[in-house]
Amino acid sequence: MGTINVSKKYTAVEKAYLPAILIGMKITMKRFIQGFLFRKSWTIMYPEKRRDYSDRFRGAHFISVDPKKTENCTACFLCETVCPAECIHIVAEERDEADNSYGVAKEKKPASFDIDLLRCCFCGFCEEACPKDAIKLSTNYEMATYSREDAIVDLDHLKRPMNGRHEKKDS
Repeated sequence: MGTINVSKKYTAVEKAYLPAILIGMKITMKRFIQGFLFRKSWTIMYPEKRRDYSDRFRGAHFISVDPKKTENCTACFLCETVCPAECIHIVAEERDEADNSYGVAKEKKPASFDIDLLRCCFCGFCEEACPKDAIKLSTNYEMATYSREDAIVDLDHLKRPMNGRHEKKDS
Protein backbone atom coordinates (compact mmCIF):
# COMPACT_ATOMS: atom_id res chain seq x y z
CA MET A 1 0.00 0.00 0.00
CA GLY A 2 1.15 3.47 -0.80
CA THR A 3 0.13 6.84 0.43
CA ILE A 4 -2.97 8.50 -0.92
CA ASN A 5 -2.74 12.18 -1.78
CA VAL A 6 -5.98 13.85 -0.67
CA SER A 7 -4.87 17.46 -1.06
CA LYS A 8 -6.89 19.72 -3.33
CA LYS A 9 -5.48 21.08 -6.58
CA TYR A 10 -5.53 24.87 -6.35
CA THR A 11 -6.26 27.11 -9.31
CA ALA A 12 -3.97 29.99 -10.26
CA VAL A 13 -6.38 32.51 -8.71
CA GLU A 14 -6.47 30.58 -5.44
CA LYS A 15 -2.69 30.29 -5.41
CA ALA A 16 -2.46 34.09 -5.68
CA TYR A 17 -4.73 34.39 -2.60
CA LEU A 18 -6.93 36.78 -4.58
CA PRO A 19 -10.30 35.63 -3.13
CA ALA A 20 -9.00 35.89 0.43
CA ILE A 21 -7.57 39.37 -0.19
CA LEU A 22 -10.85 40.58 -1.71
CA ILE A 23 -12.90 39.21 1.21
CA GLY A 24 -10.59 40.95 3.67
CA MET A 25 -10.79 44.23 1.76
CA LYS A 26 -14.60 43.96 1.68
CA ILE A 27 -14.74 43.64 5.49
CA THR A 28 -12.27 46.50 5.93
CA MET A 29 -14.24 48.82 3.62
CA LYS A 30 -17.51 47.90 5.33
CA ARG A 31 -16.08 48.82 8.77
CA PHE A 32 -14.49 51.99 7.34
CA ILE A 33 -17.76 53.21 5.85
CA GLN A 34 -19.72 52.40 9.03
CA GLY A 35 -17.18 54.29 11.13
CA PHE A 36 -16.67 57.24 8.78
CA LEU A 37 -20.25 57.90 7.67
CA PHE A 38 -22.31 56.56 10.57
CA ARG A 39 -19.76 57.19 13.39
CA LYS A 40 -19.97 53.63 14.65
CA SER A 41 -17.02 52.74 16.88
CA TRP A 42 -15.57 49.24 17.03
CA THR A 43 -13.15 49.88 19.87
CA ILE A 44 -13.56 50.42 23.61
CA MET A 45 -11.98 53.66 24.78
CA TYR A 46 -10.05 52.15 27.69
CA PRO A 47 -9.56 53.35 30.50
CA GLU A 48 -12.48 55.80 30.20
CA LYS A 49 -14.85 52.94 29.38
CA ARG A 50 -14.23 49.48 30.77
CA ARG A 51 -15.30 46.16 29.33
CA ASP A 52 -18.19 44.48 31.12
CA TYR A 53 -17.52 40.86 31.96
CA SER A 54 -19.97 38.36 33.38
CA ASP A 55 -20.18 37.74 37.12
CA ARG A 56 -18.62 34.31 36.49
CA PHE A 57 -15.35 35.95 35.32
CA ARG A 58 -12.41 34.91 37.52
CA GLY A 59 -10.01 37.77 38.16
CA ALA A 60 -7.91 38.93 41.09
CA HIS A 61 -8.17 37.07 44.41
CA PHE A 62 -9.49 38.51 47.66
CA ILE A 63 -10.11 37.25 51.20
CA SER A 64 -13.57 37.95 52.59
CA VAL A 65 -13.69 39.77 55.91
CA ASP A 66 -16.39 40.32 58.52
CA PRO A 67 -17.51 43.82 59.62
CA LYS A 68 -14.68 43.93 62.18
CA LYS A 69 -12.12 43.41 59.36
CA THR A 70 -11.29 39.91 60.62
CA GLU A 71 -10.57 37.49 57.81
CA ASN A 72 -12.76 34.41 57.48
CA CYS A 73 -9.77 32.22 56.65
CA THR A 74 -9.00 29.54 59.24
CA ALA A 75 -5.71 28.46 57.60
CA CYS A 76 -6.96 24.97 56.80
CA PHE A 77 -4.58 24.70 53.81
CA LEU A 78 -7.24 23.26 51.49
CA CYS A 79 -6.75 25.98 48.90
CA GLU A 80 -2.99 25.47 48.96
CA THR A 81 -3.44 21.70 48.62
CA VAL A 82 -5.89 21.81 45.71
CA CYS A 83 -4.05 24.50 43.70
CA PRO A 84 -2.69 22.91 40.48
CA ALA A 85 -0.22 25.75 39.91
CA GLU A 86 1.11 25.64 43.50
CA CYS A 87 0.93 29.43 43.71
CA ILE A 88 -0.67 29.73 47.18
CA HIS A 89 1.55 29.66 50.28
CA ILE A 90 0.09 29.86 53.79
CA VAL A 91 1.74 30.04 57.20
CA ALA A 92 -0.68 29.50 60.10
CA GLU A 93 -0.68 30.81 63.65
CA GLU A 94 -3.03 30.69 66.63
CA ARG A 95 -5.79 33.24 66.83
CA ASP A 96 -6.21 35.31 70.01
CA GLU A 97 -9.41 34.71 71.99
CA ALA A 98 -10.26 38.40 71.69
CA ASP A 99 -10.18 38.16 67.87
CA ASN A 100 -12.90 35.50 67.77
CA SER A 101 -15.77 37.68 66.64
CA TYR A 102 -19.42 36.77 67.05
CA GLY A 103 -18.55 33.88 69.37
CA VAL A 104 -17.30 31.73 66.49
CA ALA A 105 -14.35 29.66 67.58
CA LYS A 106 -11.65 29.99 64.95
CA GLU A 107 -8.51 28.51 66.42
CA LYS A 108 -6.12 29.31 63.58
CA LYS A 109 -5.55 32.25 61.29
CA PRO A 110 -3.06 32.85 58.50
CA ALA A 111 0.13 34.56 59.64
CA SER A 112 0.97 34.99 55.97
CA PHE A 113 -1.10 34.22 52.90
CA ASP A 114 0.78 34.76 49.64
CA ILE A 115 -0.46 34.21 46.09
CA ASP A 116 1.88 34.38 43.11
CA LEU A 117 -0.35 35.84 40.38
CA LEU A 118 2.21 35.02 37.68
CA ARG A 119 1.87 31.29 38.40
CA CYS A 120 -1.90 31.31 38.98
CA CYS A 121 -4.06 29.94 36.17
CA PHE A 122 -7.27 31.39 37.70
CA CYS A 123 -9.00 28.02 37.66
CA GLY A 124 -11.10 28.74 40.76
CA PHE A 125 -10.25 25.48 42.55
CA CYS A 126 -9.17 27.43 45.65
CA GLU A 127 -12.57 29.10 45.77
CA GLU A 128 -14.40 25.79 45.46
CA ALA A 129 -12.26 24.04 48.07
CA CYS A 130 -12.60 26.69 50.78
CA PRO A 131 -15.05 25.50 53.49
CA LYS A 132 -15.45 29.02 54.96
CA ASP A 133 -15.91 30.91 51.66
CA ALA A 134 -12.87 32.95 52.63
CA ILE A 135 -11.01 33.11 49.33
CA LYS A 136 -12.81 34.41 46.27
CA LEU A 137 -11.94 35.53 42.78
CA SER A 138 -13.21 38.99 41.90
CA THR A 139 -14.12 40.49 38.54
CA ASN A 140 -11.07 42.79 38.66
CA TYR A 141 -8.90 42.13 35.62
CA GLU A 142 -6.37 44.93 36.08
CA MET A 143 -3.34 43.17 37.56
CA ALA A 144 -0.45 44.75 35.64
CA THR A 145 2.76 45.30 37.62
CA TYR A 146 6.20 46.72 36.96
CA SER A 147 8.12 43.89 38.61
CA ARG A 148 7.73 40.22 39.45
CA GLU A 149 7.85 40.96 43.18
CA ASP A 150 4.72 43.13 42.89
CA ALA A 151 2.82 40.15 41.41
CA ILE A 152 3.13 38.23 44.69
CA VAL A 153 0.23 39.52 46.77
CA ASP A 154 0.11 39.15 50.55
CA LEU A 155 -2.62 39.05 53.18
CA ASP A 156 -2.81 42.84 53.51
CA HIS A 157 -3.50 43.19 49.79
CA LEU A 158 -5.99 40.30 49.73
CA LYS A 159 -8.10 41.67 52.60
CA ARG A 160 -9.92 44.53 50.88
CA PRO A 161 -13.50 45.81 50.90
CA MET A 162 -15.66 44.03 48.37
CA ASN A 163 -19.28 44.15 47.31
CA GLY A 164 -19.98 40.59 46.22
CA ARG A 165 -17.37 39.92 43.55
CA HIS A 166 -16.90 43.62 42.70
CA GLU A 167 -14.52 45.99 44.46
CA LYS A 168 -16.19 48.74 46.44
CA LYS A 169 -15.63 52.12 44.86
CA ASP A 170 -14.49 54.95 47.10
CA SER A 171 -17.27 57.52 47.27
